[in-house]
This record gives sequence, C-alpha cells and structure tokens, in this order.
Amino acid sequence: MSKSARNLLAATAITLVLPAALPASGQTYNLGRAALPEEIAAWDVAVEPDGTGLPVGSGDVFTGEDLWVENCAMCHGDFGEGAGAYPVIAGGEGTLRDRRPVKTVGSYWPYLSTVFDYVHRSMPFGNAQILSADDTYSLVAYILYSNGIVEDDFELSNENFTEVVMPNADGFYVDDRDEAEVPMFTHEACMTDCGPAVHITRRATDLQSTPEGAVTVFAPDRPSGVADNAGAPEGGEGAAPAASPSAPTEAPVQEAAAEPETAAPDPALVAQGEGLWRQCRSCHQIGEGARNATGPMLTGVVGRHAGAVEGFRYSNPMQEAGAGGLVWTPEELDAFLADPRGYMRGTRMSFRGLGDAGDRAAIIAYLQAHPE
Repeated sequence: MSKSARNLLAATAITLVLPAALPASGQTYNLGRAALPEEIAAWDVAVEPDGTGLPVGSGDVFTGEDLWVENCAMCHGDFGEGAGAYPVIAGGEGTLRDRRPVKTVGSYWPYLSTVFDYVHRSMPFGNAQILSADDTYSLVAYILYSNGIVEDDFELSNENFTEVVMPNADGFYVDDRDEAEVPMFTHEACMTDCGPAVHITRRATDLQSTPEGAVTVFAPDRPSGVADNAGAPEGGEGAAPAASPSAPTEAPVQEAAAEPETAAPDPALVAQGEGLWRQCRSCHQIGEGARNATGPMLTGVVGRHAGAVEGFRYSNPMQEAGAGGLVWTPEELDAFLADPRGYMRGTRMSFRGLGDAGDRAAIIAYLQAHPE
C-alpha cells in the first residue's frame, strides 16, 4: 500500500475508533463505519518506483498514439513538443546542462512510475481519471516511444514495467547540502590577512600589447590601399604605399556559371505531401510569411545547409552538422525523415519518423515546391 493510502487509512481508523473510546458515560454517537475494500482501492492509486501499486493491464504504442491524439495533443502537441504554454513531453535529450534545459519525460524524469501515476491520476487536464489502466499503459508506451526509449512495436504491462530504465535514472542524488555545503559558509568570516598580498609583476607595455605611435585604421568604404594614418605625415612612416600605375585596379569579373535547372517536383507527389504535412505543421511553418515556431521554418530547406535558419536555436548536434557542411539534399532529407534520432543522435526533433518511403518522397516534394 502506498504511503498516501496508509496515511488516509490511519486517519480513517482514528475517526472510526474515537467515539468508542469515550468510557465516561458509555455514550456513543453512531458516527462513521469501516471503509469498504472498494473505497480504499479507489483512493489507493499511487504507484511507487518499485512497481508497488501498479494495476494489472497492458497497452501498446499504436493504441497509445490514438489515445494521445484524442486526449493529449491539444495541449502537448502531436508529438509531445508542447502547445502554447503547456509542457513539452518529448525531446530535450542532452540539454540538462544547457543554460535553458528542456526538461521532459525522456530527458529529466528518473522513474517511469511517476509518469504512470501522474497520467492515471491527473490526466487529461480537466477530465482526470477517465482513463482505464490499459489506456494509461498505452499512453505511457507512446510517451516512451516519442522519447526514443522503446521501439514502435513495444507493449507495456505491469509485468515488464520495472524493466524500463529511464535515461535520467542516475541523474538525481540525495540532498547533501547540510553536510557538503553548509559548513563552508558557517565558520567565522576572515576579515584581515586572509591571503597572500597581491603584487603587480608585469604591465601591458612589457608584453608589447599597448600600441605606441601611429595607428593605421582601414576604412571599409574607401578604395583598396587607402588608409587614415593617425599622426603620420603624408608619405611618412605609416603612410600607405602608392599603388603601381601599371597594376590593375580590379581583377576581371568572371561571369558566374549558370546553375543547372532543377526539375519541378511531381504535382501529384506535392499534393500527397500537402496531405501528409499535417504531421509537421504543429512544429514547422512553410511558405510565404513562415516563421520559426517549435521547429525552424522550412521554406527553402531543400538545398540549404543544416542549422542555417536565422533566429532559431538549434541543438548542438544540428549546429555541428551544419558547420561540418551538411546540406539538406533530397537524399539527406529522406534519411533524416526515416529516423530522425537514428540519423542524428541528440536532435531535439521529437518526430518518430516516416517508415514509408513513398510518404517521405511526397513530403520532400512538398518541401521542394516551397523554395525561398
């Protein structure tokens, strides 16, 4: 029995026994009765890290996806990316040491029991405890899948529940500040002779880091070779050398080679991709007036360097890939969309991927139909 249920039962027992413990006149007030097992079970819904309190049941990822769309997506997004001010549920892997960590079930929560207990007890928001045990197992399985912890064929049950190890299971420790930190700040403060005296041993001029004499400042809006030389007489030390009369003033400009024309995407594929775009629009915008949202805007993404949209905060792996020369060609996009987390470990994209090659081709055609 969970701790909360034991406390409730103890309080109930005191209430029930107290009237019988009045021996003065033998009077009783006929208040209260013993709680029924069904009533205790209705209150005893807490689930503890070792699995204590788990109801019998099971649920798979695909069932959980349908339940998620019906009950959770309006607040937490289709893929757990968060909507409006509601929390992000998936992603955030490797961000806990960042200035702004993304705390999700996958990146932060240490115990799966917390997920099950919270969903079963408190969700959906405003309509809590409408989910059966099997529904909750299915939703938790989908949340695990959205965070890349299990595969899409996974089924969660009370029998294999404790076998799931959360990524941040070892990220918490007992608060030891009383022993580790408090003694550092409770001793008598030092006020005099607290350390060795400070002496200046070298100056900037000794290191030749302080300029002396004339300073040459190049003006970017002047012709090449012309400079403002502070304090230097014309033709004197620091003056820019005159350009040779025979030297060409400009290198001949070569006409840029025409880029090969790219074939227009198949209109049928574009139309199919537009229908599939609903899976992407909760995070991304595309077309005229598109802006960054949960994900970067994707107008002109085909042929663009990875991590190149101005103003969007990319994950470190995506920034490194872009700096390393990754360009989103149709082939690279196909590989990424098939399995985003497998393609780029540590990406913040919570989308599970498109397993169907035809669907990926349609989405890519739709992206190609929206160049910059």
